[in-house]
Amino acid sequence: MTAPRQTPHLRPVAHFTARDTWLNDPNGLVHVGGTYHLFFQNNPEGSTWGNMSWGHATSTDLVTWTEHEVALRHTEQEQIFSGSVVVDHDNTAGFAGPGETALVAIYTSAYSASSPLHGRQVQSLAYSVDAGMTWTPHAGNPVLDRESSDFRDPKVFRWGGADGYWVMAAVEAADRQVVLYSSPDLRTWTLLSEFGPAHAVGGVWECPDLFPVRVAGTGETRWVLVVSLTPGALAGGGGTQYFVGDFDGVRFVPERLSAREELAGFDWLDHGRDYYAAVSFDNVPEDRRLMIGWANNWDYAAETPTWPWRGAMSLAREVDLVRCPDGALRVRQRPVLPTDIEGLTVFDLEVPSGPGEVSEVRITTADGADPLLLRVDGDARTLSCDRSRCGDVDFHPSFPSEDTATLRLAGATTRLRVVVDACLVEVFAEDGLVTLTQQVFPTAPLTTYDTRTVVRSGHAPGDAR
Repeated sequence: MTAPRQTPHLRPVAHFTARDTWLNDPNGLVHVGGTYHLFFQNNPEGSTWGNMSWGHATSTDLVTWTEHEVALRHTEQEQIFSGSVVVDHDNTAGFAGPGETALVAIYTSAYSASSPLHGRQVQSLAYSVDAGMTWTPHAGNPVLDRESSDFRDPKVFRWGGADGYWVMAAVEAADRQVVLYSSPDLRTWTLLSEFGPAHAVGGVWECPDLFPVRVAGTGETRWVLVVSLTPGALAGGGGTQYFVGDFDGVRFVPERLSAREELAGFDWLDHGRDYYAAVSFDNVPEDRRLMIGWANNWDYAAETPTWPWRGAMSLAREVDLVRCPDGALRVRQRPVLPTDIEGLTVFDLEVPSGPGEVSEVRITTADGADPLLLRVDGDARTLSCDRSRCGDVDFHPSFPSEDTATLRLAGATTRLRVVVDACLVEVFAEDGLVTLTQQVFPTAPLTTYDTRTVVRSGHAPGDAR
């Protein structure tokens, strides 16, 4: 059998990829002593899904990553599904010795046929006392068992400071429900409340996250509940929706729930095909809220034409909330790009988007091939991305696409920041109020762009730019 051809021109420089294996969901995002830790769903033995374990990478700037040995490895009886990592500053779990601080991983154990708990998904612990470089499974695993086959993806955070308790947000995936638990010590858990089903329910719910976020320009804070869905997302396949509201330590209550059933009426973290399972970092200084998602889609993830690696993470995004003209609070996301990076192309554009105007941005290789087309429609107030002619699009029937997002602001122009990194394009419109992430597989790097603006019939020619 002939091995697939190497694809070095498609490997990103600022989006993390595993060295030569498969990756999917980000797990255990945590900041410790000036270092960001990214754990991730990983098949350490191949470039397709399976043998689920936690891979591990670190960075000091969220752009340049170093991959380490597998942190939590699957066994004959257990696969290691998604979860989170917290810094147990007060040693509530008792894993740290004198002078030590423990990191505690809370993850889903998915038991195989050889296990007495075959078919169940339960929550387990592991701990590290060397800043995340080696891990010891808790001897008392599992710590939470609902006797369910779809109970997974625990995201844990501290509520109430030193005198408070731990809160876990997990999902009953097939029920489209987020379940909240509390614990004094990460070992014993008590049910607090449930949320859902709500909004998009056309697939299973996965990878929840619940966190406080600042409202820009105010002293206010709100809580955001993030939950991923596959299939049934806005752009097709998987996607990540969110709800803005309040959390009182027991129950999350959203500020608004739409009575409509149209997917476009819900709030999505990203409007492209390739942003899933996004979760935030624990223990980031100054209460900054930073998130990373999996830049892929379950519809075609196993067939994307890269080798020997498959799958990538998004850029890290710093998030806050902005009050939009319609009165709703919405998440704003801005990419963390601290330095100029060789091989990364960033276009900062301001395109006409007044009445009757349609602006097109055509991004291509240096010789004008493999076009990716962005279109801003001033009348419809939409941003669309057409990748149907950008390089290799035939490896899966659902990959060629044109995806559309609704713009939130009015104005004669619309600002776009377009980050192009080999096989990944992230578009941030309106200073990050609208984002759109797409994979592309061109024959050479996309380094060139041109723009044009047309005026629809019935508008004055002078309106064109």
